[in-house]
Amino acid sequence: MSIYPAIKPSLKPRIGLYSVGLRAYWEQFPGLKERLEEYGRFIELKMSAWADVYYYGLVDTEGEGRKAGEWLNERQVDLVFCHAATYSTSSTVLPVHQISKAPVVFLNLQPTARLNYEQSTTGEWLAHCGACPVPEFANVFNRAGIPFRVVNGTLGLDYTPAISLTNEVTHERREAVRAWKEIEEWVRAAGVPRTLQHSRFGFLGNTYSGMLDMYSDFTMISAQTGLHVEVLEMCDLDRMLREVTAQDVKHKLDELYEMFQISGDSPSDPIAKKPTEEQLEWSCRVAAAQEKLVRAYDLDALSYYYHGAPGGEYEKLQGGFIVGHSLLTARGIPCSGEGDLKTAVAMKISDILGVGGSFSEIVVVDYIDETILLGHDGPFHIAISEGKPILRGMGLYHGKQGTGVSVEAKVKTGAITTLNVTQTGDGRLKLISSEGESTNGPIMKIGNTQTPVKFREHPDAYMSRWFAEAPTHHCAMSIGHNASQFQKVAELMNVKHVIL
Repeated sequence: MSIYPAIKPSLKPRIGLYSVGLRAYWEQFPGLKERLEEYGRFIELKMSAWADVYYYGLVDTEGEGRKAGEWLNERQVDLVFCHAATYSTSSTVLPVHQISKAPVVFLNLQPTARLNYEQSTTGEWLAHCGACPVPEFANVFNRAGIPFRVVNGTLGLDYTPAISLTNEVTHERREAVRAWKEIEEWVRAAGVPRTLQHSRFGFLGNTYSGMLDMYSDFTMISAQTGLHVEVLEMCDLDRMLREVTAQDVKHKLDELYEMFQISGDSPSDPIAKKPTEEQLEWSCRVAAAQEKLVRAYDLDALSYYYHGAPGGEYEKLQGGFIVGHSLLTARGIPCSGEGDLKTAVAMKISDILGVGGSFSEIVVVDYIDETILLGHDGPFHIAISEGKPILRGMGLYHGKQGTGVSVEAKVKTGAITTLNVTQTGDGRLKLISSEGESTNGPIMKIGNTQTPVKFREHPDAYMSRWFAEAPTHHCAMSIGHNASQFQKVAELMNVKHVIL
């Protein structure tokens, strides 16, 4: 998605996969074992487009299940798919997941839409009876206290194996399309906790004074997500600034002119002017320092805020933040303003999934169009912009100190999903997601990002439900309808998720 290569690409999920059957069948029905293994390899190949996949093969006895559990542990998989290829006793499957603690998804993927009833044999039926053992698996896993999920549908082959007595071409059937969409979501979701567990989030400065919804315990964040919070000082960034060369500034200016439009004076707002050459040069100098900071501390995301003493050097430094943080966000390093660490997590989740994640809050309601404008005066995810974002020179930053260059932009027209990461009264993280449509409605020319969004109900009804969930007032805006994807992420992270 990014215009430029990511500074630190997200980690690929590690997916475990095995098929199950009953060993007694193999001598009774020649060719059945090989046929089921072929289905397993098809699933492995299809999943490999999204992850590193480790296919164990067939598990057909309780002893083989133990071996498979150890094998999966050795490969440190994030998620395991159990392909219910034919009937298998639950004693075959249970040991796998008593040993491997990775979350499990059962795949009930029937190879055909309909059996050839007139010609089918017992062996033919057994190649298509994957649904038969799933209730047994569900019962035993429930009694063993092991959570599970099930994907139902057709296998999605685009050919019919020579051994088959029926038509197995199902890749265009809705049952296959739906099932593989769900499987892809599970696979991609598995990449989120893996990436977060290996992530370093910078926290530069402090949280905006008085924004109590955003205050969080760093230990709580680390405990529930696995990420590390690296506390940074403005003098760390200032040290990087002193290392910036003229060539570094030129490189950033080239990026700036490629990725942004430069505005004239705002026709409406006297504090929003055409940026001066000095403002642009300073923003690029700071942007170069920001990238050096990210590289020096090996950061995967950054939350920041610093007001600085009036007229001080750090006030001037923070005045140049927005352009560089927008450039970083577009390159896989989400940057959240006002010290909102939880929204940095929401932005990172969206970015790992390849759907953007732009820093937003409620700007204003348009009761004529029945839209809510969402945006901010902070960094913007350029990679999901409707056209080139505009840079405006700001005579002041409202509610903050200093002056500088800000981004005016809107997210692409079409499907969007907001993701809010909040904290409950008992100290648990909670995800809140809302699906809507970004419209081509008008926005203000004041140097802020703004996207008019129409949700599925009247703005007042939507806001009543949103506020009732006690959100953090910021959120990440992503492109596409991603609520079911975020639901799977929440489940794998063991946090609550609410869909509005």
